[in-house]
Amino acid sequence: MSAVAEQVSNTVQIDKYVGEFLALKRKNLIDGNWVDAVSGKTFEVFNPATGDVLAHAAESDKADVDLAVKAARKAFESNEWSRMTPSARGKIIWKIGDLILEHLEELAQLESLDNGKPISVARGADVPLAADLFHYMAGWATKIEGNTIPISFGALTPGTDYHVYSRREPVGVVGQIIPWNFPILMAAWKLGPVLATGCTVVLKPAEETPLSALRLGELMMEAGVPPGVVNIVTGFGETAGAALSGHPDVDKIAFTGSTEVGKLILKASAGNLKKVSLELGGKSPNIILDDADLDVAIPGAANAIFFNQGQTCCAGSRLFVQDKIYDQVIEGISALARRMKVGPGMDPSTQMGPLVSTAQLERVTGYLKSGAEQGARATVGGKRIEGKGYFVEPTVLVDTKPDMKVYREEIFGPVLTAVPFKHVDADLIARANDTIYGLAAGVFTSNVGTAHRIAAQLRAGTVWINCFNAFDAAMPFGGYKQSGWGREMGHEVLNNYTEHKSVCLAYPSE
Repeated sequence: MSAVAEQVSNTVQIDKYVGEFLALKRKNLIDGNWVDAVSGKTFEVFNPATGDVLAHAAESDKADVDLAVKAARKAFESNEWSRMTPSARGKIIWKIGDLILEHLEELAQLESLDNGKPISVARGADVPLAADLFHYMAGWATKIEGNTIPISFGALTPGTDYHVYSRREPVGVVGQIIPWNFPILMAAWKLGPVLATGCTVVLKPAEETPLSALRLGELMMEAGVPPGVVNIVTGFGETAGAALSGHPDVDKIAFTGSTEVGKLILKASAGNLKKVSLELGGKSPNIILDDADLDVAIPGAANAIFFNQGQTCCAGSRLFVQDKIYDQVIEGISALARRMKVGPGMDPSTQMGPLVSTAQLERVTGYLKSGAEQGARATVGGKRIEGKGYFVEPTVLVDTKPDMKVYREEIFGPVLTAVPFKHVDADLIARANDTIYGLAAGVFTSNVGTAHRIAAQLRAGTVWINCFNAFDAAMPFGGYKQSGWGREMGHEVLNNYTEHKSVCLAYPSE
C-alpha cells in the first residue's frame, strides 16, 4: 500500500451550510451568546486528510473559563433548569436528538472533515448514535427517583415515629472535557446525562476537533436549552482544560481521554475536592479460540483494531489466537488490511481515514519504529503512507513479546499485536489481564459456556463475545484499573451527576 486513495475524485460535495460554518470564525458559547475569546486570540483547526487549515476557533484561557463557569453557576442557582418539570426537561432533550437527525448530513461532514473519519461511519454511526443518546436520556429525566427507607432506631425513642427517604439531586456545575476521536458522540455521552439530571455545564471539546460540538451548541439553543445551562469553550488542554479542571466553583469534572492526562485532571481537581469521573485509555485483549466461526472472528478482530483508524480507547489491540488457527487468522486479518481502502474521510468508498493530527502521526509511527527495533515483524503495513495528510498503513505485528512497547503501551492507531496460545487456562487469562488497563475485551468462540467463563475472569468494564465495538445508549461503558472511574451511558451514568441525600422526619406516633 504505497499511496493514499485519490483525494479529489469521488469526494462528497460539501453541504452549503457546512461551507458557511467553516468560513466564519467560531466563537465560544457562554450564557446563551456566541462570543470571542477575551484575549481575541484564535487557533487553527486542520483537515487531517490534507494538513490544510479547515477553520479558526476561539483560543480560550482562564478568563473565558471563569465567564463560562459564572454563567453555569448563575443558571444553576436560578433553578430554571434543575426545577423545570422533568417532563418539560425531557422534551427539550428529546428535541436535541431530533435536531441532530434533521441535520445529520452537515454534522457528518463536519465530523469527517475535522476528525478524518470516513463519512460513511459518521453518517451511519457517530451522528445517529449521538441522537439516540439524547433520546435515551430524555426518558431518564422523569425517572430519577429516591426511596423510602425503613429504619430501626425509632424503637429507642418511644412516642416518636420517623419517615426517612432519599433524594437524587443534581451535583451542580459540571466541567466536561472530551477527546478528539468521536467528537460529537463524546459530546452527547457527556451532555445527555448532565441535562437529564438538571445540572449545568461547561464543555471543552478537544482542540483538534471542536467543530461538531460548536454546531451541536447551536442546535441545543434551538431546542430550547436556557442560556447558561450549556456553555462551550474551545482551546488547549494546558490552558482552558487546566483552568476548568482546577476551577473552585466547578462541582464535578468528567473527562474522557488518555490515562496520563486523566491523572493530571485528578490532581487539578483536588483543590476543592470536586467529584471526578474518568474514561481513560486501554490496551484491550481480544481472544480467538479454535472453535470460533472464523468468518465472524477474522473480520471482527480486524474491525476491533482498524475501526476509527485504531483511535479508539477500547480497541482490540492485543490479539490472542489459539495456535491451531493462528496462521489462518493472521493471514485473514492481514488480507483484509491489504484490501482496505485508506483515503480522505469525505470519499464515500474510504474504509480507513487519516490519523487526527501530526502529533498522532508521530506517535504511531514512533511505535512502529520501536516495534521493528525490538524484533516485531509486520505481516502487513508498518509504515506511514507518504503524501499529504496524516495517513498510516493498517498494521499487523507478529513475533511480539510482553516486554515490547508496542505490546504493553496504548498506541491509539491501527496497529495490532498478535500472539498464539495453546490452552484456555489460567495462564491465558493472566496474560490477557496483564495490563494496567481494564476497559474492554473480546472473546470469539462457539462455546457459550466457555465464553461466559472467560468473560467472568477478564478484568474489563466491557466484554464483547463474538462481536466488538458494539455500543448502545442503554449499555454502561467504562473501565477497571487505570482505565478510569465511573461509567458512561445506561442508568449507571446518572450516578456521575447526582448527589444522594437522606431526609429524616420525626413526628409523634400518637
